[in-house]
Amino acid sequence: MDEKITIIEGPPPVFEAVNDGWALGLNEGSRLSVPALTRLRTFNGPALVERCYRAWNSKLPIHLHYRNDMGVEQTAPILAARNVETSEGHVLLLWVYLDHDKVEYEFDKGDDESDEDNFE
Repeated sequence: MDEKITIIEGPPPVFEAVNDGWALGLNEGSRLSVPALTRLRTFNGPALVERCYRAWNSKLPIHLHYRNDMGVEQTAPILAARNVETSEGHVLLLWVYLDHDKVEYEFDKGDDESDEDNFE
């Protein structure tokens, strides 16, 4: 049985595009996967990172298990994990692979219009 980290409550994870060379370099195999980063608030981040380490050390995969925006259960293989302690508690950083065929990109235009006004 595969190990997994399950999001029990809260909104679906937000995935950010990853352009780090090390993450892109891990994309091997016959299927093209998209590396992505998600940040999750958690009660005990170090224990979750340890769970990932134990799975990888045993040569087993570990997945993030979550519900998408439509409420459909999905999984994504975890390729790296890190815990960050903040003033609000633990934040678990998970680098995952997403299925290339199911990824939709959103581009943040920012405040480009207001920036143009500042140059006039």
